[in-house]
Amino acid sequence: MKGAVKMIDVDVWVRGAAGAVTQKMKGLSADAESWTVADVKLLLEQMLKALDRARDPNGEPPPVSMRGFSWIVSPDQGGVLVHLELQLGTASSGPFAIDETRLSDMITRVIGGPKESRLVH
Repeated sequence: MKGAVKMIDVDVWVRGAAGAVTQKMKGLSADAESWTVADVKLLLEQMLKALDRARDPNGEPPPVSMRGFSWIVSPDQGGVLVHLELQLGTASSGPFAIDETRLSDMITRVIGGPKESRLVH
């Protein structure tokens, strides 16, 4: 990871809650163009942990699984936003100054992408 590390906001909404909360995460370079797949994995893990903390602020952090959620990268203000959606709720972060396709490709590598089916439907 290159460049200065900065605090990044994660907006979190827990299903059934009255409103969203913003949490801070750290450890990522301010220069999103320099991110590696490991940096994107850290981003996703921290977003998932922020959602869990919003649900249970006093709970023990659970292990992070890169399965069971939907995600999208969307353009915003000269950058892109990352949105995660789970049964538990949603988490969004950004904007990040990085190419939308490049970030989407790295996220796909982190979560393993769609699994190929050998079944005929």
